[in-house]
Amino acid sequence: MQTIVNANLKIGFIGGGNMATALIGGLAGKLTAGENIHVVAPNADALQKLQRQFGVTTAQQIDAAIGQSDVIVLAVKPQQMREVAAQLQPHVASQLVLSIAAGIRAVDLSRWLNHHTAIVRTMPNTPALIGKGITGMVAMSGVSEPQRAAADAIMRAVGATVWLDDEALIDPVTAVSGSGPAYVFYFIEAMQQAAQEMGLSAEQGIELAIATFAGAAQLAAQSPEPVSVLRERVTSKGGTTYAALTSMEESGVKDAIVRAMKAAAERGKQLGEEFGRD
Repeated sequence: MQTIVNANLKIGFIGGGNMATALIGGLAGKLTAGENIHVVAPNADALQKLQRQFGVTTAQQIDAAIGQSDVIVLAVKPQQMREVAAQLQPHVASQLVLSIAAGIRAVDLSRWLNHHTAIVRTMPNTPALIGKGITGMVAMSGVSEPQRAAADAIMRAVGATVWLDDEALIDPVTAVSGSGPAYVFYFIEAMQQAAQEMGLSAEQGIELAIATFAGAAQLAAQSPEPVSVLRERVTSKGGTTYAALTSMEESGVKDAIVRAMKAAAERGKQLGEEFGRD
């Protein structure tokens, strides 16, 4: 088995999109040297940019260099994964395979890779693009402790990690954090709209909404108090916040959010079944 030592860790990426680029930016020159990172993607211009920026090696098709990697990161669209796995299979021996593709179950990926079991399935989210992501992770039985540590270090290059004991929990993680940024943006849009309807400019509305979200999130992260207590401290009975939250409760906002997230989790489960179907 290949020894994983961070200073010389060889990482192969299949896919060169936004998430792969974010990971490469967090890894090159930090976890491992840029020259130890090999990127396979069809877009020649994107590959040239990555090579210039991070010093990685590149190829437009899966090649023997991938087989020299300690870790192979699959960063392709879910609908492409079966075909990519078929091309990759001859080059996979004992390497760790780390998938960041939504909806692709590890058991299906393992089957497509001739029952390879050194696989870590992950669910990152888009704040990873600015190093503020969080990633749910689950390892198959064939992942060694050094490989698990390597997977964790790779995903920590773009944010925090949460390890799961059961792959079925990836669907709830998808619903909470994978899709979660969209919920935040949706709420910010509503706040901006309300601000404009009450006479503020669009610029003022978006500035106030974003700063409020960012500040409240940081307060929740740094405070030892539960978020329910933080909410209560802002809510004086009969005051402005009380009026807003009462209106939300009467409209069933919290229940609607919970239902929506359960719908997202269910859709994630359905996608896994669809993509994995023979």
